[in-house]
Amino acid sequence: MTTQLFTQTSMMANAIRALTMDAIQQANSGHPGMPMGMAEIAVALWQRHLRHNPVNPHWADRDRFVLSNGHGSMLLYALLHLSGYDLPMNELKRFRQLHSRTPGHPEVGITPGVETTTGPLGQGLANAVGMALAEALLAAEFNQPDAKIVDHYTYVFVGDGCLMEGVSHEACSLAGTLGLSKLIVLYDDNGISIDGDVRHWFADDTPKRFEAYGWNVIRAVDGHDVDKIDIVIRTAKQSNKPTLICCRTIIGRGAPNKAGSPDVHGSPLGATEIAETRLAIGWDAESFVIPPDVYTLWNAKKTGIKAEREWKRNFAVYRIKYPKQAAEFERRIASHLPTNWTNTVRRIIVDINERAAAISTRKASQQVIEVLAATLPELLGGSADLSDSTLTYWKTSKAVRSSHESDSKLIEWGNHVNYGVREFGMSAALNGIALHGGYLPFGSTFLIFSDYSRNALRMASLMKTRSIFVFTHDSIGLGEDGPTHQSIEHVSSLRLIPNMEVWRPADSVETAVAWTQAVERHGPSSLILSRQNLAFFSRTDAQIEAIARGGYVLHDWNDDIMAQKVLLISTGSEVELAMNAIEPLALMGIGTRVVSMPSATVFDRQDAEWRDRVLPRGVARVAIEAGVTAFWYKYVGIEGGVVGINTFGESAPASVLFENFGFTVDNIINTVKSVLN
Repeated sequence: MTTQLFTQTSMMANAIRALTMDAIQQANSGHPGMPMGMAEIAVALWQRHLRHNPVNPHWADRDRFVLSNGHGSMLLYALLHLSGYDLPMNELKRFRQLHSRTPGHPEVGITPGVETTTGPLGQGLANAVGMALAEALLAAEFNQPDAKIVDHYTYVFVGDGCLMEGVSHEACSLAGTLGLSKLIVLYDDNGISIDGDVRHWFADDTPKRFEAYGWNVIRAVDGHDVDKIDIVIRTAKQSNKPTLICCRTIIGRGAPNKAGSPDVHGSPLGATEIAETRLAIGWDAESFVIPPDVYTLWNAKKTGIKAEREWKRNFAVYRIKYPKQAAEFERRIASHLPTNWTNTVRRIIVDINERAAAISTRKASQQVIEVLAATLPELLGGSADLSDSTLTYWKTSKAVRSSHESDSKLIEWGNHVNYGVREFGMSAALNGIALHGGYLPFGSTFLIFSDYSRNALRMASLMKTRSIFVFTHDSIGLGEDGPTHQSIEHVSSLRLIPNMEVWRPADSVETAVAWTQAVERHGPSSLILSRQNLAFFSRTDAQIEAIARGGYVLHDWNDDIMAQKVLLISTGSEVELAMNAIEPLALMGIGTRVVSMPSATVFDRQDAEWRDRVLPRGVARVAIEAGVTAFWYKYVGIEGGVVGINTFGESAPASVLFENFGFTVDNIINTVKSVLN
């Protein structure tokens, strides 16, 4: 390679361009424009600022880097490969191929060094807000005047698409309000998206928008000048606000015929353009070949090992001075439950069972949270402006607040976040908090507004984050607010998301089990809770234990001489309705088994022996749930019956609505008779 005509920084940037062109061309698929346009920004950040250790991607106090514009994934893969992560060249050659560690968009858990799964634009930025919030809270909780063990930054690359998506407003408004000063966002302002020049549909004054959020904004930085980018990042680190650095770039920089046009956004450059680009940037190495001197410039192993070793020395001193705090920090970063967790679970369930109260499951949830919070200091709650309705605050909860000190980078520690009316931003931030580590986050809103959170719920499931989503007001049972607020399809639709564990408990005991299962799970959970009071059901110890299996027999056939038998399968508020149907059905000579199925997603994972024991074959089945009916035919079969609702609701008291829509004992009896006949 003719290195004498090029600076070290240009060689490093061109290595990114070369790998990007080669991998995307070989895959015949991908987005070369952004990686080629942001190459110098990446050099400035990764070579001069990012504190990380390629040898240990999970070092607790590393800086976090989020590629929110995840379509430009080859930028991140090139950076990880060049700086020394366990991502060999063969994986870059397998870009976008089956089972490679270089999928089309970055995926956490697949590629070492990837902090979050990005691709749906704006969500990486919202995840980063959650990460920065977790860092700030951990620092406030664990750092001491003479010892800092939490002190790192969260850096984000974003493009126009990330800032057009509404979730960017929700998350960045919150970040500005909280003063998350260790969040630094570098904006790839290249003016081009898939459809062309963005001025025709994205004419916002982005810097003013972020200034209005309370951010520090650095405008019109030359995104191809490594030294200038270096300087503004240093300036950003001194701010007591989150910072947006607006970098003017040319998409696909280096490509002589396609740079600056939408042609370079989402398609391979082609062999001819790649050859001309290599000539234009002075890159004469073979395809997928990086010269040794360029590897040497990029290698971050030595500095990373040194940085982590220094942190470990500081932590060793911290452990001597503050042994209790050090042990707690290590436990939480490792996502281990406290040693007394088993006893805590037993105490929660016994206490709830002894109360035997007919209360709403949202109230039962609050009672469980009270005990959980005393045992799990990592529990970080929150609500999308509905704390009084979702009942997700507790007696000792403390709201997270900005310190309001002009010279301070810290926020006041708290364990409950007021996310405001920002359901999507809240849910995406929860994922970021969970990914960061140190906290077990939950957020709450009405079930109907899970629609606003939908893609963040999907991403939680894809990433298997330990996020807990609390959804209350779960059906037409919320009453007078009417169909705009009454959930019909939502529970079933959540159950369809792979890896999302969904609980709709029937009473306080099932609520307690649902919460403890969600805490223990390394994956996302949705808790679906009622507004109205629900009956309490007494159970044997075996039945209480069986709740954790998702579906179990709450009431069994008592009379073997019954001429006919039926299985009633129900969830949530409708379990009481099923139980009320037992006696009138018995008077008709029909024996009834009531199966409570608080979590169909958990029940489906049980072995065949358990499923067949709970739902024996050859018995007529009727499912009862105040929601769409289609989901339940997998259990009752086409010959079975479902008491549900396939229309939108109405505005009226809950009791009137349940009767109007057929959630009555009489309708259950008629459905059973129809199935038996």
